[in-house]
Amino acid sequence: MTNSVPDAREALGAQLREIRRRAGISGRELARRSGWHESKVSKIEYGRVKPSDADVRAYCESAGANDQLPDLLATVHNIDTAYMEYRRQHAAGLRQGQRKSVKLAEQSKQMRIYQPTIIPGILQTAEYAEGVLTHSVAFYRLPDDVDEAVSRRIERQQFRYKGDRRFHILIAEQALSTPVGSVQVMTGQLDRLLAVTGLPRVQLGIIPADAEPPMQATNFVLFDN
Repeated sequence: MTNSVPDAREALGAQLREIRRRAGISGRELARRSGWHESKVSKIEYGRVKPSDADVRAYCESAGANDQLPDLLATVHNIDTAYMEYRRQHAAGLRQGQRKSVKLAEQSKQMRIYQPTIIPGILQTAEYAEGVLTHSVAFYRLPDDVDEAVSRRIERQQFRYKGDRRFHILIAEQALSTPVGSVQVMTGQLDRLLAVTGLPRVQLGIIPADAEPPMQATNFVLFDN
């Protein structure tokens, strides 16, 4: 799950944004109360930076949501742990993880995938996959083996057409608009989604942006049971 830490950071930002909005506080007002530059609120809420413990406390105190503070702080600390674990697992680069995914896909009859912010790897174009994996290399400071990792990811997609495998895929509407690469890359990726909706092996669902919680915050893949 290459993008799990950025996904978790974006999901946390969305939670904080919802807390602020429900309290009727603008981003500008929250920044003023907290002594922040106005842009900090946007960066936190859209996952561009990870909030500190003090930042989360400021949200909860301003919004009168201190009852949610323990869970939110636990999320912050889990993101830190996940970041270090991902770096440890991919110290030699991304291609090894992609090989493992190919093997799991080959052995599985059913894959169930949930992805809230980007298009799942099994449906990605090569250009889109390159954008996602390049981000991971930079974010986690990993060896640059993006070309090999992309090849492995695309290799895994052959299983959409082989055997009696089934793919149940659920994405959030946000995944359709999260920018990865150029406009041309995104256009090609959306065209790919339209194409796979006609495959009898693939069931693709999209959660609308205005869906109410509770929602799964981070991505996952289930291989069989």
